[in-house]
Amino acid sequence: MDDQRQQDDWESNRDDRLPSFTEVLSRRTRPPVDLFMFYLFLQREGAEDILDFWLDVQQHENLCRAYFKDVRKSGRTIKEDWPQYWDYARRRGSIYGTVVGLNTDGMHTKRSTASTGELLSEQDKRNLAATDEKAAGRSTSPRLTPGISEHTHVASMSPTNDRPTTPFSLSGRTPTLFNLKRASRAPTVIPRSSAITRQDLIASAERIYFRYLSPAGNTVNSQENHEIYLPPSLRIHSFPLSSSAEPRSQSEMAIMAQIPDMFHAQKEYCFRAMEQDAFPRFLRAKAFGNLTPISALVRLILGLVMLWIGLAAAFSLVFLDVQPKSKRFFLFIPFTFAVLFLVSHQYELDPILVFLGQSETTPFRTLRIKEPYVKKLLLGRATWVTFLVAAFVAALTLIFWAVPGHRL
Repeated sequence: MDDQRQQDDWESNRDDRLPSFTEVLSRRTRPPVDLFMFYLFLQREGAEDILDFWLDVQQHENLCRAYFKDVRKSGRTIKEDWPQYWDYARRRGSIYGTVVGLNTDGMHTKRSTASTGELLSEQDKRNLAATDEKAAGRSTSPRLTPGISEHTHVASMSPTNDRPTTPFSLSGRTPTLFNLKRASRAPTVIPRSSAITRQDLIASAERIYFRYLSPAGNTVNSQENHEIYLPPSLRIHSFPLSSSAEPRSQSEMAIMAQIPDMFHAQKEYCFRAMEQDAFPRFLRAKAFGNLTPISALVRLILGLVMLWIGLAAAFSLVFLDVQPKSKRFFLFIPFTFAVLFLVSHQYELDPILVFLGQSETTPFRTLRIKEPYVKKLLLGRATWVTFLVAAFVAALTLIFWAVPGHRL
């Protein structure tokens, strides 16, 4: 009940504004500005790897959080179970300070602030923290069954599902809904019938490194490598641990202590990159329009064809001096289609679809608009587009009606 009340409060606060990027990642928004649509938007630009990386690191952190909670539920302290990590977290700070029982005065953000600066507002941190806690809580449930990965679920869920639950799983390669040649790159599912081990944490970090951070030449299967760009200061050049062998030397144990926090700075950099670059363009495309680029291009072509037909018919009626002149009023039919298609291309907005409450996901496939403020914006723009179409059609029709006929 508290979660539902909190969700309703967040939605009421968005009645007069667009959602933030944190709200989209936290799955607190509705179509057409939800995480599903953002993933499809990045897919069209060939840039979904950065979101895949963010979601996989989110899974990795939830896995680590679940491991720490399992240890504490067993009656042991993190200091007893993993002294190397405890020492590392005490010296360098950790994002899991609350979970592992460290003195958390400023500890939660100490590491990320030192490495990448203060990237998130306090409200954003609370929103993401709430999502992390829910995902980690679900991961410890003994009733969990194997499922698809978090980000595969984003790409393949039904668009009508407003608030999909986030299954805790480290998935296999399941094809996505709209791009079958791409597949999920999340790890295999770890059954919750058995406790999470530190080797599981190494395996999770190893997969993330070799899929997103290792140069393509260093990966056995090049199809599994989708290296993302990171500035030199955030690049990880090697991963000396192996999920098939337990660390034994002191150096390996010291490196293993960094596994829980290993990708957090890179994750925050990707968050900021998406928030500053892709997300504003996504909002412009989906909060102020409802067409995909291909669909808009098709409307441009159809509009030019219909305009040519309308003008050809109009000049034929004029220069053949067809009587009565009232027949020229039928020119509004081709002119209406021509202007509607051309203005829809210019605004990337189809007013008919908006009035029907629809927005395109992929070319000529739609879902219902459910975000209240976005619906209000689109209805306003659709009304303006309709007025423009009516004005242009009326002007063209009256001009060709008023021109005196002259038979050549």
